[in-house]
Amino acid sequence: MRLNALLGMTELGLSVVAGHDDLERPIRWVVTTDLLDPGRYLSGGELVLTGLIWRRAPADSETFVRALARAGASGLGACEARSGDLPADLVDACRRHRMPLFHVPQALSFAEVTEHIVRHLSTARASDVTAVLDRHRQLVSGAGLDPVLEMIGRDLGMRCWVLTSSGRLVSGSSPLDRDTAAAMARTFLTVKRLPCSRNGYSIFPVDEQTTSRVADWFVAVEGCFTDWPEERQALAGELAAVAALERVRLDDRLSPEGRIAQELVRLVVTEGRPSDILPRLEVTGLAGAPGYVALAAAAHGALRPAELRAVVKEILYAATPGGTGPPPGDRLTPLAIGIVGEEALALVPCDDPGLTERVRAAVRELAPGLAGARLTVGVSGTAPVEGLRGAVEEARYARRMAEGKPGPDAVVGQDELATHVLLLASVPDEVRHMFRVRLLDPLRSYDQVHKADLVGTLEAFLQCSGSWTRCSELLHVHVNTLRYRIQRIQDLTGRDLSRLEDRVDFFLALRLQ
Repeated sequence: MRLNALLGMTELGLSVVAGHDDLERPIRWVVTTDLLDPGRYLSGGELVLTGLIWRRAPADSETFVRALARAGASGLGACEARSGDLPADLVDACRRHRMPLFHVPQALSFAEVTEHIVRHLSTARASDVTAVLDRHRQLVSGAGLDPVLEMIGRDLGMRCWVLTSSGRLVSGSSPLDRDTAAAMARTFLTVKRLPCSRNGYSIFPVDEQTTSRVADWFVAVEGCFTDWPEERQALAGELAAVAALERVRLDDRLSPEGRIAQELVRLVVTEGRPSDILPRLEVTGLAGAPGYVALAAAAHGALRPAELRAVVKEILYAATPGGTGPPPGDRLTPLAIGIVGEEALALVPCDDPGLTERVRAAVRELAPGLAGARLTVGVSGTAPVEGLRGAVEEARYARRMAEGKPGPDAVVGQDELATHVLLLASVPDEVRHMFRVRLLDPLRSYDQVHKADLVGTLEAFLQCSGSWTRCSELLHVHVNTLRYRIQRIQDLTGRDLSRLEDRVDFFLALRLQ
């Protein structure tokens, strides 16, 4: 079917506003959207219908039409929901990008337009397209993916599932055992090219633009996609696009609870008042737990903050009881995750000492999908609600220790932290800063002006437990040079490195850097 056939459907009353010379383009599919940039959900040949809800300013028309043109859409049908008119900036953008534009009468619903077009598409495609249209209606009504996948499995004989990178089942047309889900997830994370077929299943990414597969979902369909007719392959691609929409809809960063979780993490980090923290624990479902564990993670590479947040969520869902895999009825452990600076910080209601090992195992499983990024993770010990900030600081310190470990991923837990680290984790930031500045800033200033290395000398001296001979050998300097440097440190700070108390102070100050 071609665009000019729409003019023959007089019952629709569509009129051409722009692109009269391009009406020979074929229509492969019909898509209704209100996204400002729907390009990633289009695969070419679509007639796009929109109510212009995305338009906030005239410049938005250029963004929208450019996305359609780049994605290879065949044409655009539009109607402003309130006035029924088409803005001039939209018409101009369609002319610039040679995008045929149809005016849809205000009294005509997009569903009617879609159904008329579907009846004129080839019989071979009819069942697949009808399923997609039904799916769109169900998604709009909030029914989610379950009815869609069940319909595809029932009407088209295509058993299919949507899963996260850890093998957690989001939705499916039929039950799926945990071992099969885990095998699908491993394929998704490790295979070089997608889509692919392995062990009787075809795997499709939900969002091909995601930097890290760990942050993405995937669609698994029974059978080998290379043996399917074109229509069925197109349906699998459309299913992945709709799963991407559902993924966005369920993104808890956009929900009130997700925003409150971000606020909760920031309040804990900045020593917020208990009167502010406790209500947010209630809203996020974390209140009343006997203990909490904090997790800190950072990615050194191509991961964006939102993707790092998704990676942390999958790690914790895989590591916490009830957090992973089918059946869909499994209850997920409540989490509060927020981004602070370059780190993702999470609070988990848990008093299980085995959590750190399960986090290590989850990170190892997910590491192949990190797209070359290096992930470092720190896990705290269990703390009561009054010790949330200390737990977060402990996790952040452990993560910094993990940076020094080799390999593409590193996890450090509370069991690897020295006793003094646990003590320092609970010290307020202002006190830590003042203590560090008072002892070390005079040395740093001297080093900067005189191109010296007093701070490095101090670290080496403490590392050698005050042994002049061993320290001079370590630094490759004469012992008299070492004595001169230590004397200069003592003069600048007013401390005596022969006294145990002063050595301890310097040791702690260096650990607070």
